[in-house]
Amino acid sequence: MMEDILRSKLEADLQPGELIIENESHMHGGPATESHFNLTVVSTQFKETSPVKRHQRVYKILSAELASSVHALALHLYTPEEWKKRQQATPESPNCRGGSE
Repeated sequence: MMEDILRSKLEADLQPGELIIENESHMHGGPATESHFNLTVVSTQFKETSPVKRHQRVYKILSAELASSVHALALHLYTPEEWKKRQQATPESPNCRGGSE
């Protein structure tokens, strides 16, 4: 299952204090059932790292999956302090436009 693969890779590399993986494939058109994910990762590894560098790190960790079956990732990447300030809340994903708009 793709969620298990994502979890295993992210846990091994980032040792997150919090890892939330939501499969949002049902919100998108097409037959793929494991192609769109919303990830929230809270890790001390993100301290003193810009948001762009955090995203690049996750893309590198998941490069094989992004090159094959994973079409889209919504990334919410925080330090423990940032997560606490957000009151441990992940932003909601917008509805898919289906590529037609």
